[in-house]
Amino acid sequence: MAMTLQLFHRKTALLAVACCALLTANAAAQDWPMWGRDYTRNMVAMVKGLPINVVPGEYKNNTEEIDITTSKNVKWIAKLGSQSYGNPTVANGRVYVGTNNDVPRDDRFKGDRSCIYCLDEKTGELIWQLNVPKLGTGKVSDWEFLGICSSPAIEGDRAYLMTNRCEVMCVDVLGMKNGNDGFQDEAKYYADNGKPPVAVKDTDADIIWKLNMIDECGVFPHNITSCSVMIVGDQIWTSTSNGVDYGHVETPAPNAPAMIVVDKLTGKLIGEEASGLSQHIFHSNWSSPAYLKTDKAELAIFGGPDGVLYAFDPKPVKDEDGFLVLKKAWQFDCNPKSYRFKPDGTPIKYATSKGPSEVLGTPIVHEGRAYAVIGQDPEHGEGIGNLVCVDAKGKQVWAYGKINRSMTTMAVVGDLLFAADYSGYLYCLNKDTGEEYWKYDTSAHIWGSVLVADGRVYVGIEDGFLVSAPATKEFDAKNVKEIDFGIPIYSSPIAANDVLYIATHTHLFAIAKTDKPK
Repeated sequence: MAMTLQLFHRKTALLAVACCALLTANAAAQDWPMWGRDYTRNMVAMVKGLPINVVPGEYKNNTEEIDITTSKNVKWIAKLGSQSYGNPTVANGRVYVGTNNDVPRDDRFKGDRSCIYCLDEKTGELIWQLNVPKLGTGKVSDWEFLGICSSPAIEGDRAYLMTNRCEVMCVDVLGMKNGNDGFQDEAKYYADNGKPPVAVKDTDADIIWKLNMIDECGVFPHNITSCSVMIVGDQIWTSTSNGVDYGHVETPAPNAPAMIVVDKLTGKLIGEEASGLSQHIFHSNWSSPAYLKTDKAELAIFGGPDGVLYAFDPKPVKDEDGFLVLKKAWQFDCNPKSYRFKPDGTPIKYATSKGPSEVLGTPIVHEGRAYAVIGQDPEHGEGIGNLVCVDAKGKQVWAYGKINRSMTTMAVVGDLLFAADYSGYLYCLNKDTGEEYWKYDTSAHIWGSVLVADGRVYVGIEDGFLVSAPATKEFDAKNVKEIDFGIPIYSSPIAANDVLYIATHTHLFAIAKTDKPK
């Protein structure tokens, strides 16, 4: 029997204490419970013993199934759809990954839809799936076959994510198997727009709550809703993917927020950015927020759709009209002046090779500093970039202008910073000065982010290779490894509990040392 809303709120309040214990266990168990592992977003995994020599395996008889007996150091392989951009997360024995529905796992759900798979961490078997109909707007707001591009953030028995329908959503990590809690209309929601309700099964996601940013915030998502949410206390932070129209001429929702804050227990909107970012959007608003915490300050760090890095006070306050808004603490332009203006002062048009760029990659925070890099939609091609290091007061520490446009989230370990750009270069810099130690040409476009794990830096490339190199100041060319997965890798590698996860466009690989028979 469905619980009442009052009982549900009591239950979630009681779970808060249990969540603290679970999160402590997660950290000890080396889980990767949200994009960037925690709210610093620093792409470093505390794992060891990862194999260097890996063979992904061969396909069976011209099918899409990979024969795991032909692989080496592969624990399991899970079939995804035909396009997968959602980076995996791992928590409490489950693996979560976004994909599309081009290879349906359930006959009830056919055609172009968007999915989150919840898989068993030990076996890769499907536990449940969130299968979401398209928004119905075509390429302008929900591009065909992209699937869900958000990495779920896990805390206790709840997972938080963004759907392709411009929704912030909370689901039960146990799925429908333990009953239908919270939201009760899954049967209608999972049906394709306007079609009869579907029969809900134990293998379906159990939606606890959802917030529609189109209805609640007036957002106009461009191409896809893609943010990976951040959990801080009882707050869920997310960008909105607000953007320009299909013709790239106007911003239909210039007054809509670029970032919002939601109560994690109820799904209610409790704060929004109201500093006018959407009036300066170049293209879209796809970055994810990070969180800077020092003895003197706590700030939400956000890469703006105008190429500016912003810091917001985490406590929403009422404005003169009574709306809860986020107070801007500071801003820093990540584009040098020469990227925005010609020598005669004429503004440079966005999306030119020398034009200004937005912040697409998620900024990272380390030891009281924020690091961000600028880039553009890959459809705009290659161009000049910039990587900046900013202190907790918004002052530049250093800038590195030799990087090209980038969508990467970076990694800082020791005194080294690792980054990648869309042109295909992998960089190693000094985190304190920006001095370049080395760069390596992977010879293919890089869409995803870097990962530092077990003494190596990893990145996937468009040509289908996983590239890794020793995460050292001196470049060690002899120990660079390139593993051919045969399918483009647009997502980012992550590692948890001494397992490396690589999502190609079509499969998720769990890589670990194993000599056991397959």
